[in-house]
Amino acid sequence: MQIIKNEFKNSADFVVKEVEIAGTAAFLCFYSTMIDAEAVNKQLRLLEDRVDKGANGWGSSASTSAEAFHKDKLVTAICEGSAVLIFPKSNLMLEIKAIKVPERSPDEPVNEQVVRGMHQGFVENFSSNIGLIRNKMKRPDLVVESFAMERTVSKLNIVYLADQAAPEVVQEVRERLSNMPNKEFYSSGQLEDYIEDRILSPFPQFLTTERPDRVTYNLLEGKVAIFTDSSPTTLLGPVNLFSFYESPDDYTSRVLVGSFYRLVRLLAFFLAILLPAFYISVMSFHSEILPVELTTQVKSSVKDIPYPPIFEALLLELFIELIREASIRLPQPIGQTVAIVGGIVIGDAIVSAGLASNQMVIVVAMTAIAGFVVPSPELNMVIRMLRFPFMILAATFGFLGMLIGTLILFVHLLNLSSLNQPYLSPVIPFDPTRFKDVFFRVPYFRPDRQQPFFRLGGKKAK
Repeated sequence: MQIIKNEFKNSADFVVKEVEIAGTAAFLCFYSTMIDAEAVNKQLRLLEDRVDKGANGWGSSASTSAEAFHKDKLVTAICEGSAVLIFPKSNLMLEIKAIKVPERSPDEPVNEQVVRGMHQGFVENFSSNIGLIRNKMKRPDLVVESFAMERTVSKLNIVYLADQAAPEVVQEVRERLSNMPNKEFYSSGQLEDYIEDRILSPFPQFLTTERPDRVTYNLLEGKVAIFTDSSPTTLLGPVNLFSFYESPDDYTSRVLVGSFYRLVRLLAFFLAILLPAFYISVMSFHSEILPVELTTQVKSSVKDIPYPPIFEALLLELFIELIREASIRLPQPIGQTVAIVGGIVIGDAIVSAGLASNQMVIVVAMTAIAGFVVPSPELNMVIRMLRFPFMILAATFGFLGMLIGTLILFVHLLNLSSLNQPYLSPVIPFDPTRFKDVFFRVPYFRPDRQQPFFRLGGKKAK
């Protein structure tokens, strides 16, 4: 008993007690904070008449498993929340799966809300999460593979459709998870660092989500989902740049409506990155492209600003970022108040004090709104970060600077990949069979279910 206690560093919630099962001495080990005591007692009562038959006499069940004693297996089982019964004389141990950990309800994620469709989200328990997936996809080819991790996360699980996912993609995921040099991590972001193609790229190479329906759609497209035991966040790959602009609402709305808003999101990507840089270029170098009437009005509004447009843009953009960070960190009611006060009161004061022009306030506000259109929080952060180098290039070289920045960004995206799959596919390399799916929500036709005519009162409708 003392040896086992020392293995678990004499933790206050670790319990080792001597018990007797049908006249046979045994040790019962468990974490009192992780087990369901009633379920353990029930299993102990069931063992009374079978313990003298050895491991084969115990048999296997959904909640117990017997094997030869091994210290590493004992540690793993107890850390996962099981109770372990050790029989010293026969050198056997029985694992009783009776974990009891507080678990929240599968409510809809606050950062991925939709108008129509499923209003459920993943929780911090893999069994519950895969249950939500299997409830939507009742298919035998839905495969789950587990990988043992160390210390912080007991298991990593990959989920894919055997009939849809490419075998080389599945094998690539297996190899990257198996070859991780350090299998101790605390978040999905740290896991991405191990398995991404290019860790220093600002663009995410895995799609993260907490929505079961979004995982379902991507599994049907042949992607692989990576789950952890302790996080509701799921990683999906391989992905391309356009995957981050797809929303579950696309598949629950009308075909034309879904296609229209997908195009709007793609347009917002360019507006969020290039609009401030375009304004700075026009005001600093290329004001002649504006109509005469508009030039007069714009020039009159900025003539009293004591510094160049780049400083206006940086001031307002940093101000917007500060408001956003403050509203996230504060409690929700206070955060909303800070956002309103910061956006209206202080913004108006900045214009009144002559620190920024009305046109710059409009440009920054439009840019912020265009950035929030992106359904993916990860890509949203990338877009907000890319604005600043584009603004600096525009202030230095005008339209030429914007062109240089665009070329650098394009070349970087061309060289980027996700699980060895091109990041700009199916546009580059061009794939005509998948190209339409990038820009449009393709309809699901069911000609075999379409009625050839309607019957009204037993007659054909004309």
